[in-house]
Amino acid sequence: MDRKWMFTNRLSNEYENGVKEFIAFAVEHATDCNSIICPCLDCCHSRRVNVVELEEHLLRFGIDESYTCWTKHGERRHESSNLEANVSHTLNVDAETNAYEGDRVEEIVNRVEEDFRECPQMFDRLKTNAETPLYDGCVKFTRLSAVLQLYSLKAGNEWTDKSFTKLLTLLKDMLPEDNVLPNRLYEAKKMLCSIGLSYERIHACPKDCILFRNEYATLKTCPRCTAPRYKKNESSPAKVAWYFPIIPRFRRMYNSAEDAKNLRWHAEGRIDDGKLRHPADSPQWRIIDDDESLFGEEVRNLRLALSTDGINPHSNQSSTHSTWPVMLMIYNLPPWLCMKRKYMMLTMLISGPKQPGNDLDVYLTPLIEDLKQLWEVGVEVYDRFKEEKFTLRAVLFGTINDFPAYGNLSGYTVKGQCACPICEDGTDSIWLEHGKKTVYLAHRRFLHLNHQYRTWTKAFNGNSEERIAPVPLDGDGLFEKVKYLDCKFGKDFAKELPSLGWKKKSIFFELPYWKSLHVRHFLDVMHIEKNVCDSVIVTLLHVPGKTKDSINARLDLLKMGIRTELEPVQKGKRTYLPPAAHTLSRNEKIVFCDFLNV
Repeated sequence: MDRKWMFTNRLSNEYENGVKEFIAFAVEHATDCNSIICPCLDCCHSRRVNVVELEEHLLRFGIDESYTCWTKHGERRHESSNLEANVSHTLNVDAETNAYEGDRVEEIVNRVEEDFRECPQMFDRLKTNAETPLYDGCVKFTRLSAVLQLYSLKAGNEWTDKSFTKLLTLLKDMLPEDNVLPNRLYEAKKMLCSIGLSYERIHACPKDCILFRNEYATLKTCPRCTAPRYKKNESSPAKVAWYFPIIPRFRRMYNSAEDAKNLRWHAEGRIDDGKLRHPADSPQWRIIDDDESLFGEEVRNLRLALSTDGINPHSNQSSTHSTWPVMLMIYNLPPWLCMKRKYMMLTMLISGPKQPGNDLDVYLTPLIEDLKQLWEVGVEVYDRFKEEKFTLRAVLFGTINDFPAYGNLSGYTVKGQCACPICEDGTDSIWLEHGKKTVYLAHRRFLHLNHQYRTWTKAFNGNSEERIAPVPLDGDGLFEKVKYLDCKFGKDFAKELPSLGWKKKSIFFELPYWKSLHVRHFLDVMHIEKNVCDSVIVTLLHVPGKTKDSINARLDLLKMGIRTELEPVQKGKRTYLPPAAHTLSRNEKIVFCDFLNV
């Protein structure tokens, strides 16, 4: 039976005809036609009405769209299989309240059924919990739906495990004696573990030398630095990384008709007019399709982007703790979806308290193994939208990171005298004696040869610029430069790494296509546009403590022999800074701020 009517306008003839079909189905399976459960948005399965009231409620309030399998009206789960091609089986969570939008338990069970082909007992338990009323006569909650909503409140309001257990105990005592609500957090987690995604808890060397997996799985000490795998009591590991396998998650996405349709947007819904609106409009996208024609012909193949950076999960800025999440973004999706939280995949969580730094490659190993499989072999996936199986492949389109994280991922030293990965040894850098930092002043090299700024001397460093821009290494050239680098991972071996230039061959080069990509690393906008804009604005407005036009900056200019007319002038106990070309008067600052507010 086609149920698209459930998602149409209530004033349409299609919806009205659908209501009549539903009522006929409900009457056919009802034991009492004057006591039918009402699935309208007002009653929400909590009241029983007669046929006339049922029709009136559905036309007036609309039907609960999550009620796609009419189990409360006599339908069995397999009878609604035709609907799965038209309805998303995604569990929607409200971002503000973290409350579930309606009772989506039927959708959850339908969606995870394929994941339990090799473990039918677990699926049977999940199905039983989804169909068991919370207590005798309860029509609004099942055992599973009640635990889901309570656990959502716990996560959204950051309740402790202890307080949540007390709440479960209290609710169990308040409900009728025959209720099946678990009274301990452990039992609730045991119920929900079958719904959640699988993960691997991988023990790591506390000094980031290795992961205790594969050939190191049985070891109790690190073979490189001899650090112990476990803490003193040998009951808990010294350091842990969590890996969330990506292949089962891709399978789940394609098992949703709506998600499977959205993943085709780049080929079927995108406007291709030569303008750059989406990564699919970039030259790199076309290069991949041209070089790997078999990959490009299948529009369902995935283009992924990886992003990682250090965070402080304790919200304490004075703490140096650094935990590194590794995220995947899916570029097949339209731009209004690909950066939504729902579609951003947490694939790894690297625990602190110290950042992995150059040893990040050690932790990325399981993810790279899955990405290699998705490129070289592929995995069989069922497309719910097309109702067919196909071999899914994926390519890592690039990484998104700030400049320090770029150094960790690429293996280049992004600090000091040769911090530019384009110029490398030819980086034009100067150490500021007063500012206590390194600056890079050779930007005019990248202008075209006839640009007027090349001949301006006083406005820059006192010299004209006649050098041409350096040519960045392509993927093959870079690979030849780093392929013989012998890098020993681990904090004990950090001092053996070169202080300048390339430190390692990045683990991404294990991906066969990595060296042929046009661009491999993308610097995020925040650290380029936002931070530069902030610095320009606070300097123009001369914000105390934030402006870059400070006394130390003027003294460094004097030291380099640039803009000597801006030398700080001592007047008694105060130091006066002569106005520069960018200095604004008070009225000009007011006009500038008014313009910004517009």
